[in-house]
Amino acid sequence: MQYDLIIIGGGAAGFFTAINVAENDPSLKIAILERGKEVLSKVRISGGGRCNVTHAEFIPSQLSTNYPRGERELIGPFHTFMTGDTMEWFANRGVALKIENDGRVFPVSDSSTTIIDCFLSETEKLGVELLKNHAVKDFYTESNTWKVITNQGLFETKKLMIATGSNSKIWAKLHRMNYHIIEAVPSLFTFNIVDDRIKGLSGIATNAVVKVKNSKLSSEGPLLITHWGMSGPAILKLSAWGAIELNAYKYNFEISINWLQEYSQEEIVDALKELKTQNPKQQVLKHAQFELPKRLWQTLVIASGIENSMRWADMNKSQLTKLSEELTKGVFKVHGKSTFKEEFVTAGGIDLQEVNFKTFESKKHKNLYLAGEILNIDAITGGFNFQNAWTGAYIAAQAITSKK
Repeated sequence: MQYDLIIIGGGAAGFFTAINVAENDPSLKIAILERGKEVLSKVRISGGGRCNVTHAEFIPSQLSTNYPRGERELIGPFHTFMTGDTMEWFANRGVALKIENDGRVFPVSDSSTTIIDCFLSETEKLGVELLKNHAVKDFYTESNTWKVITNQGLFETKKLMIATGSNSKIWAKLHRMNYHIIEAVPSLFTFNIVDDRIKGLSGIATNAVVKVKNSKLSSEGPLLITHWGMSGPAILKLSAWGAIELNAYKYNFEISINWLQEYSQEEIVDALKELKTQNPKQQVLKHAQFELPKRLWQTLVIASGIENSMRWADMNKSQLTKLSEELTKGVFKVHGKSTFKEEFVTAGGIDLQEVNFKTFESKKHKNLYLAGEILNIDAITGGFNFQNAWTGAYIAAQAITSKK
């Protein structure tokens, strides 16, 4: 079958491209090829089923700093289409969005179904063909035409868009076409930790600074203790920025944690001495300090070798020092990782030097466009990975319809 544009991949970037191309030029015949029976599965489970559409950062140079890979390349594209444009795009199609306190943007409905329904209704209205269960076996260019072979037949198109996300088979095919593919490794993952100091504290969250020992890697923000170890934005950001390095460690390394975030050990020693002076008869264990969750405070006190009934007046210099160390630079051993299987994000993909970021067209093949996680671009958690998809798809759509 003959098309003007075929998009391989029924995900966020694929649908966004199709809709924008169809709106720009309704005369074009467009098809989305999806290998499975479901589309937009990653959108469906994003943000715990609420779909974290984007993040409320409205300055391109600052938005780009949330991308461990792609920061420099995305500054230009973000000047063309970024957060405010995304929010307006959805608003114009009847999807109301809201900004939460941490900057994440969700549909007011708190349901990813709202986003999916928008995409499906728009593609149907615009006449975009959605072909499910079409696993792509091969694609190549011949006489200025792209040919795509699926398990259900041969398709021909003038222009081809690949938006499959992290897909090893597509990467392998592109490698055979002389593309440089950066090996994919997990980018967003939690840390597996077995340690008495956090045993039984699952669900406790507090702000912290986390550093990887013998490394420059560092992150801060909310840290969540889980039954398998540690998670939360502080850990996820660290896993994104350290994706390649932590993979090299085979996910066995040590971290130090400052549970008091902005305070140094020296400052905490002084604060503890002041507590000793002001509350001499108060039992150390019973009264949490520095606004720490009580159970976390108690486990850190116990880890410092302080007896249950000990009062502040009984604390000696060595005990004050040990407690300050537990509070500001306690060391935890990480043995492995846990990933969100459905929301799996990777660092790796097509080398960014092989893409024209003014159009998202391949520099090696005419009329071949690439957007989303197929490229070596990934972001920290918070809606940034979707924003990369929207931006690349929008710019590619403009290029596809302006280039005859």
